[in-house]
Amino acid sequence: MRTPPSRGRSHPRSRPLDISWAAPKTKGMKRAHSITLSALSVCLACAGNPTLTHEPEQVRHVQAAAGHGQATKPLVGPSSGQPVETAPPNVPEFKPAFAQQTRAPGVHTHTPFKVIELAAGFANPWGLAFLPDGRLLVTEKIVGRLLVLSRDSKQRLAVAAVPRVAGGDQGGLLDVALAPDFNTSQLIYLSYYEPREGGNGLAVVRGRFVDGTSPQLERPQVIFRMQPTLDSTKHAGGRLVFAPDGTLFITLGERSISKGRVQARDLASDLGKIVRILPDGSSPKDNPFVARPGARPEIWTLGHRNVLGAALDAQQRLWVAEMGPRGGDELNLIEPGKDYGWPTIGYGEEYSGEPIHQSTQAPGLEQPVYYWDPVISPGALVIYSGELFPEWKGNFFIAGLSSQALVRLVLKADRVVGEERLLADRSERIRSVVQGPEGALYLLTDGANGKLLKIMP
Repeated sequence: MRTPPSRGRSHPRSRPLDISWAAPKTKGMKRAHSITLSALSVCLACAGNPTLTHEPEQVRHVQAAAGHGQATKPLVGPSSGQPVETAPPNVPEFKPAFAQQTRAPGVHTHTPFKVIELAAGFANPWGLAFLPDGRLLVTEKIVGRLLVLSRDSKQRLAVAAVPRVAGGDQGGLLDVALAPDFNTSQLIYLSYYEPREGGNGLAVVRGRFVDGTSPQLERPQVIFRMQPTLDSTKHAGGRLVFAPDGTLFITLGERSISKGRVQARDLASDLGKIVRILPDGSSPKDNPFVARPGARPEIWTLGHRNVLGAALDAQQRLWVAEMGPRGGDELNLIEPGKDYGWPTIGYGEEYSGEPIHQSTQAPGLEQPVYYWDPVISPGALVIYSGELFPEWKGNFFIAGLSSQALVRLVLKADRVVGEERLLADRSERIRSVVQGPEGALYLLTDGANGKLLKIMP
């Protein structure tokens, strides 16, 4: 998925809040500058007091249809029951398969909240996870650095013995997750682009987190390697989600290039799949394709383009937010053994404007619960279960990259009945979102000067 460059804009604390809702201006991916890691331990402090902002009312914008294969930009609409998205679709001939599959009515958060900037200066941050004592683990993608952030967000320590990564473009160190038994095992799991002969591929490593003034990953062991290896800097997925039974879901992509795209529905390949493994890397015996000759036993679902957002709901069902091409980002409810159709069906087109799909539907292929055209570029997904915001209970929050917003979805009976774009006034690409132990939302912004934000009442 191409994404627009980070604008690198600062937000001085003295600047008045812009109450208009902004839309991204480009679809290109900015090449990150190479960064040399000269030390394993750094200590940084956030200057000044936290930045407090309040969410403005949504202001409607309308843009005429572009046509002629030109990209249309997402625009935020009203919160009066009309769809939030007011820009025309890139592929207007593709119609939803059922009511409210796209452009759900706009909703508005009534609970006042503030946005606190906890820290800045992260180098292309990607993933974050809370340690039991409230400190944060943060990954920096391109340099392949794992940081331990103090509870006051003022000190950062780099963790030693993290594997070397293929950093660049979309590649590098991605997600971080604590083992379900972390309190006793001290194990953490990392996903990353692994350099290999002939290219690279997503890998997952686990190791014992040794805490202290010089933290390190002890006895790192690679437990999963995406196969086959391809020479691509894109679309490897990388989100890690532990299920209540202790199994680990890993989201994967089809590597963007044509050689990988054609493997998205091929059970002999990991490309374009969601896989489910045991903590040691072996495949559970109840995976749907274990007994099928020629199929990779770790595969859980197939037919995905590039899944970066994944989360469990209150029923412990897996939902994913998936990157589409130009048009056709998707929200999917994941069920074992199902085929989600990419590249055979979908709701988007090539970046050139050329068609990808002859149809949006086909027998035996799953429909998305919801889709976006224009895209939001979903970077992460969390399903809110906290107590700080009762009106958000059960709502989906998606980190929007090209949309430069935190996208809130309200669902009822597994259908999207409302959509809201939060934080769009900041004009920052949102890379990640997680729920903190106290019920606040924590976000990472994308780019060479990434920020850690906290949303609380």
